[in-house]
Amino acid sequence: MKFPAPVSLSWIASLIGAKVLGDDSLQATGINEIHRVEAGDLVFVDHPKYYDKCLQSAASFIIINKEVEFPQGKAILVVEQPFEAYLKIVQHFRPFTPANGMIQETAQIGEGTYIAPNVYVGHHVKIGKDCRIHPNVTIMDHCVIGDRVVIQSGTVIGSDAFYYNSKKNRDVWYKRMESCGMVILEDDVEIGAQCSIDRGVTHNTVIGRGTKTDNMVHIGHDTVTGPNCLFAAQVGIAGAVEIGSGVIFWGQVGVNKTITIGDNAIVMGQSGVVSSIEGNKVYWGTPAIDHREKMREVVWVKRIQQLWEKNK
Repeated sequence: MKFPAPVSLSWIASLIGAKVLGDDSLQATGINEIHRVEAGDLVFVDHPKYYDKCLQSAASFIIINKEVEFPQGKAILVVEQPFEAYLKIVQHFRPFTPANGMIQETAQIGEGTYIAPNVYVGHHVKIGKDCRIHPNVTIMDHCVIGDRVVIQSGTVIGSDAFYYNSKKNRDVWYKRMESCGMVILEDDVEIGAQCSIDRGVTHNTVIGRGTKTDNMVHIGHDTVTGPNCLFAAQVGIAGAVEIGSGVIFWGQVGVNKTITIGDNAIVMGQSGVVSSIEGNKVYWGTPAIDHREKMREVVWVKRIQQLWEKNK
């Protein structure tokens, strides 16, 4: 999430009750989750296992629960509970705002766009020209819809990320990270019925231009697809996946989190993609491998009984 305007570290420190080590006049431009940090961002870390990853990341400022050495040009904000500090910052810049009807006054809707009955459009939503939004669609706050987009009935755009801070030393082990990112549907995207596309935790979930999804597809937080992808029914994509252009997932494909899918990759139905895969190939199976290799494997499995009988 980018702040409306850059804010000084001294102001952030006063908001969250932190001690600044480094130049407190430096300006933070946003807050981001570790997988999406950029220069100028704040990021939080509350476990020694991830200290170095955060300190060496692109983030300029680290909210941390211990005084540590940090790279030149960065600064740290030391606070007892970094996760709670993160929540306080998000709630300050993106406070919960109750709805006042089905279409909020701050929503912007382009010329020629059809909004069917029982569609909910949240605060600060932007919808482009010549879109068709079918009945019972929900578009949550701050989402951006391009031109000529079609969203079928019952779909939710911008649901909160399935993303939790876990600690076994408290009564509630899993505490939800407030989602302050957006969903962006680029021009000519079509989303089927009963789909769910989660907003980014702190960055954006982006569905590339011309991409089409079938019914009952789930796309997790911070996932970014290239243009002209095709996702068949019951595809499930976890968070922070980078998907290239022209990718096809056939029915019931499952995709693991934080991996990369190369351009023009095709994954056959009911496959499980557990690690990054190259583009311009066809994959099958769990874990998904080159479909020709998988076919040879299936042939050999079928021969096991025959070989057993022969060698008894």
